Amino acid sequence: MLGERRVSAAGLVMAFNPDEPHDGQSAVHDGYRYRMLHLGEDLARETLDDAAPGRAGLPLFATPVVDDRALVRYVARLHAAVAKNAPRLVVEERLTAAVLALTRRASTRSALLREPQGRTDLAAMARARGMLRQRFVENIGADELARVAGCSRFTLYRGFRAAYGFAPSDYQRDLRLRRARALLAEGTAPSTAAVEAGFSDQAHLTRWFTRTYGVTPAAYRMALQRES
Repeated sequence: MLGERRVSAAGLVMAFNPDEPHDGQSAVHDGYRYRMLHLGEDLARETLDDAAPGRAGLPLFATPVVDDRALVRYVARLHAAVAKNAPRLVVEERLTAAVLALTRRASTRSALLREPQGRTDLAAMARARGMLRQRFVENIGADELARVAGCSRFTLYRGFRAAYGFAPSDYQRDLRLRRARALLAEGTAPSTAAVEAGFSDQAHLTRWFTRTYGVTPAAYRMALQRES
């Protein structure tokens, strides 16, 4: 409510309605740090309309301080993707997830946004997967995949995961990792393999390659060279 004082802390989400004046200061002498995302009205409305055409509307928050651990994870994952310049598919998937979570878990319109029911269109998902196979190196967006599949982005996200067990961005990353591994096996330098496989730089390749295969790209390439 206007004029009220609220106290937030680590592990909480602060959500403000459009044009709602607010200010803040530290409640302790050591100061404070926070991560902020500004989601414009048009962006939020477009995301919700994609998920529930004509039903959701713009969410309004009943309280500016939300104690919800799951919501914190959704917002933090989106912030990390934006801050680290993640691929478009990653950012767009996490944006949709965060906006839906904010609406369902913290807004006054949560009852209007329910999980849709229905079968997955496997042919549509196969078309989206085919495009990813052909163009995985490109920084392709969800709009293009949804257009090829003939569905909304939200339906694409849900359907792709239902059909294949992972998100479109996960599949794109897997294809890039496979391509990078093949290039490294041919003796290509990690920095070159990263670019040719679609990663933004060598650091991104190294992080995901190590996480997936348990060895750095450089070590993998060197081990194969020793065997040959």
